[in-house]
Amino acid sequence: MGVSIAENLISVNERIKRAVRKAGRDTAEVTLIAVTKFVEPKQIKEAVAGGAHAFGENYVQEAKEKIEKIKDKSIKWHFIGALQKNKAKFAVEYFDMIHTLDSLELAKELDKRAKAPIDVLIQVNIAREKTKAGVDADGALKLARAISGLENLRLRGLMTIPPFFDNPEISRPYFVTLRRLAEHINKEHLPNVSMRDLSMGMSHDFEVAIEEGATMVRVGTAIFGPRKEKAGKRKQA
Repeated sequence: MGVSIAENLISVNERIKRAVRKAGRDTAEVTLIAVTKFVEPKQIKEAVAGGAHAFGENYVQEAKEKIEKIKDKSIKWHFIGALQKNKAKFAVEYFDMIHTLDSLELAKELDKRAKAPIDVLIQVNIAREKTKAGVDADGALKLARAISGLENLRLRGLMTIPPFFDNPEISRPYFVTLRRLAEHINKEHLPNVSMRDLSMGMSHDFEVAIEEGATMVRVGTAIFGPRKEKAGKRKQA
């Protein structure tokens, strides 16, 4: 028998606590988002039984099927993948927060489709990697100003995915940059904008992210183990 999901959750939460203590922060400041891309509903229920309450999905259609099957109102669902405008209607219906807002066009579509205010984060591509979505620092400020005027979007912070490094310490400058950008945007005192959340850090580097101010860490592999991509999923949004 391998290590169970519940045991993995205990391990991840212990790592979070150690990182929080090292940074002189409070554990209540950090939310663990269990990333469930390609994870079956049965495994998600195991994670819920193990104490997880926030889950991150990358594909709208896959998430929609799981959410309807699991039917657990206590779960908070976070959208953390690339979002196409034609999926905005479902995104605002099924998710509590969208982490990957990266254009004014998408923001306007979400605002139009939302029946009630929804929390969003701006995705920032700090390394300006061509393979990743997100705006640059200047674009984040401009987008924050624009979102401020939209009735149904509540901008709650920033999200980033730095380049992968075997040594997580190399990711630290990217996390520092995101935190400082959030501080800069906060100084604008924009209506309906609060930089309370920094979504950064994954299985291999979340301790460093927490030390630099992460309030949300997105952890999949360390909880559910390595996952193989399902055929046809890559084309979803």
